[in-house]
Amino acid sequence: MEDKRVTAEQILAEIGIDVERMAQKVADAINNAQAGAIIDQSEEQVRDAHAEFRQKTYQKAISLLEKNQQAFSPSKESAVNDMEK
Repeated sequence: MEDKRVTAEQILAEIGIDVERMAQKVADAINNAQAGAIIDQSEEQVRDAHAEFRQKTYQKAISLLEKNQQAFSPSKESAVNDMEK
């Protein structure tokens, strides 16, 4: 029996709003930096936005995997047959 898997489409559907929030944080960080100091004044904020996004994406992917695997519920007969083998 093959395990239920997570698809990229499922993940994208879950993280859409997170992508938008991260993009807004990156834009804000860059736009609020002074000319001539954009990298120095925005790099840490952008890194933090990416770290938060990475963590949320991973958490949502793991949650999807758990849901997908719980969605499969083998019948009792199948479980008994497997134990007898």
